[in-house]
Amino acid sequence: MTIKVLLVDDHAVVRSGLSKFLMVNKDLKLVGEASDGEEALQKVSLYKPNVVLMDLMMPGMDGITATREIHKKYPQIKVIALTSFAEQNMVQGALQAGAVGYLQKNVTARELANAIRSACAGRMILSPEATQVLAYSVAQPQIAGEQLTDRERDVLKCMVDGLNNNEIAESLVVSLGTVKFHISNIFHKLGVDSRVEAVRLAIEQKLV
Repeated sequence: MTIKVLLVDDHAVVRSGLSKFLMVNKDLKLVGEASDGEEALQKVSLYKPNVVLMDLMMPGMDGITATREIHKKYPQIKVIALTSFAEQNMVQGALQAGAVGYLQKNVTARELANAIRSACAGRMILSPEATQVLAYSVAQPQIAGEQLTDRERDVLKCMVDGLNNNEIAESLVVSLGTVKFHISNIFHKLGVDSRVEAVRLAIEQKLV
């Protein structure tokens, strides 16, 4: 069986390197590439890959949101988060969105190929760093807002102040994609699904 793979990363150099990794395996076929979450959804619809290698931090639609949409529309397609970070909110967010694996970009070519095969077979794959992060999170009691980073609190305060995403980006001197990523993390950590709920909880719990 040839496993069709879609590669999603906003850096062309990374996509080029990963595509070379894949080309040396006769059972793996790179069917397409995407540079952000929205393009990933289009390419998934077009090529129907078996496995998607998904970066998480991208401009526009982030990888966690894209993973959630892919899992909702195409539950048979396996998504592996492939990123440079192994932070708790990112690991948990990716897995809760439907990813079957979480790897870091320092993975070897052989490890990546085996991970793709395992994902296609329905087996979960986690890097040692991701496994450690999950083990730590299970051992820690969860309190609303406790896991928010300083930057996420800054973004949440801007939300409470009524700023929209563009205004938050301008105020904090960050990109719009970064703001959207932080808001996605805030929603996940607070256990809410909307901006209104996040603001209400922030005011009630005095999180900012």
